Amino acid sequence: MFLPTRFVLLAGLFVFVTTAPANSTEEFANPPRPFPVVMGEQIAANLVDLIFLFDRVASDPPTATTSHYLERVSQPSSPFYNHYLEYRQGKISRAELVRRLPHVAMMGDSLTQHFYISSPMSLFWRARTQRRKNWFLDTDPDPGSIWSVYERLQTLTPLVATEYNGAGALVAPTRASEGIRRRIVRTRNLSGHARQILPKQRFPDLILIWIGHNNLDWVEGLSPTERQHPENRLREIATQFRQNYTEPLQWLIDRAKTENHRVAIVVFGLANLEEFFEARRKAEALHAKNPALYPYFESGNRSFESLKSPYQGNMVRLGLMLNGEMRSLVSDLDRQLTHQSNVCVQYSDALTKVNFSRLELINPADAWHPSIEGHKALAAAAFSALGPSLKFLGIRPKRTISPASEVVTRRTR
Repeated sequence: MFLPTRFVLLAGLFVFVTTAPANSTEEFANPPRPFPVVMGEQIAANLVDLIFLFDRVASDPPTATTSHYLERVSQPSSPFYNHYLEYRQGKISRAELVRRLPHVAMMGDSLTQHFYISSPMSLFWRARTQRRKNWFLDTDPDPGSIWSVYERLQTLTPLVATEYNGAGALVAPTRASEGIRRRIVRTRNLSGHARQILPKQRFPDLILIWIGHNNLDWVEGLSPTERQHPENRLREIATQFRQNYTEPLQWLIDRAKTENHRVAIVVFGLANLEEFFEARRKAEALHAKNPALYPYFESGNRSFESLKSPYQGNMVRLGLMLNGEMRSLVSDLDRQLTHQSNVCVQYSDALTKVNFSRLELINPADAWHPSIEGHKALAAAAFSALGPSLKFLGIRPKRTISPASEVVTRRTR
């Protein structure tokens, strides 16, 4: 429950945040800002952190560990059985035993979160506190919930999974400021996610990356004439995108090379925008007939102008260009790793192939973000792409899990 003082403070901050002009092009220009503006943003962000101190401490952390891992590693057939014996003999602590389990990390934007546009306070709370409940890290055992990548991996091995996702996260220059909106909801860009992972004493075995959708708003800051002839703008965004993606990815690879275990990195291509716009047009027609359906449909157009009909074609073009840049980048990096036996980098179009033209896969509030059914489809697609990386890591299924056995598996896990 909100205390009255807390509510007033939050309301005031939210009015400031929502009325202040958004700087969505900061990842390209990143111009210096006046010192008073920077200080004002810092004070506002720190004030929200102070107000939400209890919520930050009390909320579920974005990390999950297989609950029955001790039982599983105690089995003589487990690849971790020798570690379990060391634990039972007092040679290592329980914390060290957990450290020796496979670790998986997810780096993403709002499409990898339980996020969608709603009322300002609800949106703010969800962006700041909602973790898990998504296609990567849902932990609800209910058979009707999302069977996440984390839960699917648990059928193969006990593990530790951590998400580094954020609403509004960008592929931006490593020195770019993240802006007041992103700082208040504690969003980090791709380089910020990498900086969170790099200092970890236990570096992940598997790193999944699905980010770049917020870089697709190509019309931001353009004049009417430039919007009519966007070719230079699209090429500029694609070139800058690759540069900004390369550095944090290289950081992760360089750190992985120093590890005494294998590391697999999977870069997912962006969603299929042509199919997404097909569903969004269906939602728009339904919303026009009954505004109670998709009540926050227009919010997407206001905050992400490229979603508007005149600009959708070039947004689709840009999405294909960015996917091409990621595919080419991963190919170049993979060639450099030919003689590096403990690191592999893979590009996957599995999430691009998810058919978002199906209306049930987009959120019933904003027709922009994935619905629960959308998260289910993304989880299945992402997991299906992990075969080569899991083989590289030595994680293999003991049996084939067919779709028909999926519900039984979830009920007994």
